[in-house]
Amino acid sequence: MIRNLDMALIRTFITVADKASMTAAANALHLTQGAVSQQVKRLEEAFGSSLFERDRRGLRLTRAGEQLFGRGKRLLALNDEIWAEMAGTPVAGQVRLGVPYDLVGTLLAPVLKTYAETYPQVEISLVCASSPELTAALAAGTIDLAVIEECAGPSAGECLVVDRLVWVGAKGGVARAKRPLPVSIVADTCAFRPAVLAALGEHGLEWRTVFENGNIDATTATVRSDLAVTTWLASTVPADLDILPSESGLPPLPNFAINLHLPRHGVGPAAQEFARHIREGLARRPVAA
Repeated sequence: MIRNLDMALIRTFITVADKASMTAAANALHLTQGAVSQQVKRLEEAFGSSLFERDRRGLRLTRAGEQLFGRGKRLLALNDEIWAEMAGTPVAGQVRLGVPYDLVGTLLAPVLKTYAETYPQVEISLVCASSPELTAALAAGTIDLAVIEECAGPSAGECLVVDRLVWVGAKGGVARAKRPLPVSIVADTCAFRPAVLAALGEHGLEWRTVFENGNIDATTATVRSDLAVTTWLASTVPADLDILPSESGLPPLPNFAINLHLPRHGVGPAAQEFARHIREGLARRPVAA
């Protein structure tokens, strides 16, 4: 028998999960606490599973609740997107997107172009920073959504792409063979830095910093000049540089995910549409082998 989800119940569930509180969710939804509690109970009865349990910090999702949360959030976003399109609600205003330096001119450049062309009434503000800095900015509310690079695995964000973190050097260069290994890292807040240093340490490979606390262009220049090697996602490596093979003597690196993060309090139509463009754009983009 076909069953239909009640979007009002899903919206209430997502709000309670985001707020970790029935009272806070009731205030956000302009409902009574009793109404919120009743809606959650109806959803639990429909699924035959408890969705929340209480601990010292408030409400916490059960295993069933966690299973519903991610899909429920995507379902709500799709519902709101369809409603906006069919009702003819204009997408306008301002949206602030946080992007790591290495992605803004590579994977995300086509997405930015198509979004700007589709919604000319939206004012786009780009905030380029390292992934840890973007995570803090999203929590502080200074950006509306963020694309963040993280080690592949569990994340609070939505995984869009999993890519290889690779060693990169000049074509025919010799920096890869030098010891201590000369390494160029954009900044000490770089998302790749802990994984890279851990790999070097585990393999007992001596290294030295050639350049850090600068921008992606300066790092690229040091690698092109064969002064150092660096690490990038395979899909972002410039054509004139080499992805160094495993036989180069450098330690293997973990895969990284490109995750989409939205604020827990929700986003407006302009940011929702930006999120959709990012999902679709990266889904169509081939990742380097």
